[in-house]
Amino acid sequence: MNMNKWLPLIAVLMLSGCATSETAYLNNGEQGLSIDCSGEANSWATCYEKADASCAGTGYRIVGTDGTPQPKESDKTLGVDVGNYKTRSVLVVCK
Repeated sequence: MNMNKWLPLIAVLMLSGCATSETAYLNNGEQGLSIDCSGEANSWATCYEKADASCAGTGYRIVGTDGTPQPKESDKTLGVDVGNYKTRSVLVVCK
C-alpha cells in the first residue's frame, strides 16, 4: 500500500479530538465525571459541552479544572502557539 495516501487521513484523525469522560470519585465519596478535552482541536467549551451532554441536561457543578497555561505572546511563533500540546480537563458533579 502507498503510505502517502494514508498520511492526510492520519493527520486529520490526530488533530480531530473529542472529549472523553470517565467516572471519578471525590474524597468525600461523591461520584463525579473526569472529562478530558486535550488537544489542538478542542477547547474549554468542548469540556463544558461534554459535561452538559454527560449529565443529560440536568446541569453540573464544576469541582476542578486543570490545563496547560496560555503561553506569553513572546513565546509564540508569528503570533501562534506552535507545537505545544494543550491539556485540558475538568472534574464535574452532575446535579
